[in-house]
This record gives sequence, structure tokens and C-alpha cells, in this order.
Amino acid sequence: MELDNAVKFFQGKTILITGATGFLAKVFVEKILRIQPNVNKLYLLVRASNNKSAKQRLYDEIISKELFKILCNNWGSKFDALISNKVKAVAGDISFENLGLNDSELREEMQKEIQIIVNVAASTDFSERYDDALDINTFGAFNVLNFGKKCDKVKLFLHISTAYVCGEEIGIILEKLKRRNEMNIFEEKRLAEEQLSQLQNQCIPDKAITSSMKEFGLERAKLNGWPNTYVFTKAMGEMLLERFKGDLPLVIIRPTIIASTYKQPFSGWIEGVRTIDSVLVNYGKGKLTCFPGNLNSALDVIPVDMVVNVMVVAIEVHYAQHQYSCETIYHVGTSSKNPLKLSDLRNLSHYYFTKNPWIDTNGQKVEAGKLIVFSTINRFFLYMKIKYVLPLKVFYLINKLCCQRFEKIYTNLNRRVKFILRLAEFYKPYAFFTGIFDDRNLERLQRVAEERGIDVAEFNFDSKSIDWEDYIMNSHIPGLFNQGL
Repeated sequence: MELDNAVKFFQGKTILITGATGFLAKVFVEKILRIQPNVNKLYLLVRASNNKSAKQRLYDEIISKELFKILCNNWGSKFDALISNKVKAVAGDISFENLGLNDSELREEMQKEIQIIVNVAASTDFSERYDDALDINTFGAFNVLNFGKKCDKVKLFLHISTAYVCGEEIGIILEKLKRRNEMNIFEEKRLAEEQLSQLQNQCIPDKAITSSMKEFGLERAKLNGWPNTYVFTKAMGEMLLERFKGDLPLVIIRPTIIASTYKQPFSGWIEGVRTIDSVLVNYGKGKLTCFPGNLNSALDVIPVDMVVNVMVVAIEVHYAQHQYSCETIYHVGTSSKNPLKLSDLRNLSHYYFTKNPWIDTNGQKVEAGKLIVFSTINRFFLYMKIKYVLPLKVFYLINKLCCQRFEKIYTNLNRRVKFILRLAEFYKPYAFFTGIFDDRNLERLQRVAEERGIDVAEFNFDSKSIDWEDYIMNSHIPGLFNQGL
């Protein structure tokens, strides 16, 4: 049987992958090894003190995951040999020049061999410290680009961004760079360093410095038109790549909200609690009864294996065609072709937890009523104030009068209310988001893939094929809770 063109393509290729211990990168690594074990080498950049520690992280945080069970079963006793021959974990950090690769011999070896760079590394915390977010999301991408320029055989730089670099745009959002000619990205770095220096000179605790730097990041983001530090610094990262890419071919993939696997290597695999999953988990456990949002808004969710399929196909097509006169951007989401509305998710999650109630630590079933959704953020905060915040203040006084007798109950309630308010504040831009991500570039990629003989079933990224009820009910929520949350 003749091999698929994409499968054949990866034979003998050498790829550098940053952010290797992250959710998306793991699925990408598994896919490459499963479809083409004759890849030459996958260099995985891992934050570690040395290469021995990096190798340990490779096994502890990547290869040992359930995600690799099918690959492991297929190879049996030869699995360890496959990994040791094809995967090399290297200690490094994209925050530094030359990716923090201190071993000069290894660095030279990599620069002689690498043909493709896949930059997945990112800090996805919406309120990350501004200095850290800049180091990873903005200048980290810049450092990976500069390293790529030193690689003798490199033919493609694939950068993973996010569709939400658009900020708070409405309507149809095109697959184009969001340019801000007046923005000086290097000045942003200087401002962050200056702010950090001032805080350090005040000799205040590290915790207070972290809190101040987080606030500073949110201030800078909002001042420049972005809702949070994450998307702001990712947008600046894109700008630097476009400005300094030179002759290095650049493809930018912009996923929307990445969720569990749809089909490959099996359905429902996820790691951690991601974006909308915070709402699902706390709702299922009875901790979240209300939330702000537009019930008609599309929650632009995309399964992680579909994002990986786009990555694989884009690498094959762009490497082969050499169409690099400008950067190519792909939106990978569902709002354009097969939207999942907030109302759909509310109904499906209510149905799921009615059939499969959460069992609490006391062995009791938790009854999850239908989530109350407020159509404006002000109504939500007013409701929270009347229903929880004010009564909690009264309870605080009662607790004081009773010599802290109810301290544990008060602390737990207060933590829960603050968590819900913070969750609502962070997700407000997305719960009311009305933009639709245009994906005409992605449509063209699919057509080209078919013309090139790529198996569109094996590398499916057609969002119209997603059956939301089946996916949410039978894959995503069960997979989320199978982590032992």
C-alpha cells in the first residue's frame, strides 16, 4: 500500500519542537511518531538544568502519558528503542539567546541538522507577570526565530499563536496580522524591566512583586487594546516574527480554544483544566451556579488533534511548495463553519451532569441545576453582590463575634466567591465575544492537501465533521473528569 504523501514527507526529517512538555506539543510529537517512525530526529526543547534532567522530564511528563499508549502498544518491547533513537530532549529555554543551549557541540549539531522548527512554547496564563509573558510569548518567539536563522538546512518556521490576538474585534476576523505601526515592542520590554527594577529597589516581598507585575501586564494590555496579558504578548510575538523573519519561511497557526482529542490517537484525551473547562468542572461539582455571557455567542472550541492535523499538513504543503513571499496565517476554529453556542454547552453540560452526577468527598451526589447565565456583566456582578458578597460580609462579622468559630467555613466561602468573580472577569471578553474567525486560508490548505494526495480522513481538520453532542457528552467531559479531578 502506497504511503500517504504527508506520511512520506516526514521520513528522514529533523524537527525542533519548543514547549515540548505542553498539551499541544505532546499531541504533535505522538502524531509524528505514530504516522512516521522513520523521522530522522525530534529535538524537544525542555526547561531543565541539564540534558540528563531534560531526558527525565521527557519520560516523566511526555512519553509516560496515556496519550502514548497506542504507540506503546504498537511497538511493544521496541517502544523504548524508538524513543531513544528518534527523540532527543535538550535542556534549554526560549527566554535566552541561542535558546539557552549551553552545550556548544549539541547546539552546532542541531544547527547542522534541523530542517523544520515548530514553536509551541507559550505562557497561556491570562494574567501572567508582564516580564515573564514578554520573555516567553514575545521575545521567546523572537529568540527561536533567530536560532532558526542559524540552522543550515531549515526550510520552515511554524509558529503556534492564538486566534484571540485579534483583541476584541467584532464581525469577520481575517487571517491577517494585526499591525500597530505606533507600537514599539522593544519599548514595552524596557517598560517592564524598569517597572521590575523599581519594585525590587523597594525591597518588597517576591509575592508582592509578582502581583504588581501581573497588574502592570493587564494595564499595558488594556491600554493597547487587548483584554489580557496573554493575547497582548502573543500578538507582539507575531509582529516581531513578521518584521524580522527575513528569508525564513513563516507559517502562523492560530487555534481558538483548544479542547480534548476528537478521534486521534483516541477520543477524549486532555491534560489539565483548560479555559472553558474551569467553568465545566466547577459547574459539575456544584461550585458554579451562574455566569455572565451571551447565550448566542459561539464558543470557538477546537479539538487538539484537529489543530495537530493542520500543523502536519501545513508543514508538508509549505515545505514542498515554497510559497513564502509573505507569512501565511491559518485560523483553526469552528465559529465559521460549525459553531458551538454557549447555550448549547449549557444544555449539554446540564444533561451530562444530570445523568452522571459528581460524587463529592462524602459520597453524596451533587445536583447541578441549570446554569444561570446573565446577559450583561453588570447584572452578574449585582447578583453576586446581593446573593453572596453582602451576606458573606455579615457572616464575617458573626465569625468575629463568635471568636473565629466559623473561620474555616468563612474562608472556604470567601475563596469560592472570589474564584467565581475572578473567573468571570477573565472570561468576560470570550463569554461575550461576537467575532467570527474567517478560515478561507484553511479551506485552501484543505484543497491543496487533497490535490497532493494527503489522506483527509487521517489528517482531518474539517470542523463541519464535529458532532458536538457526541463529542461533549461522550468524549470531552468524561475525558476531563477521568484525570481524577
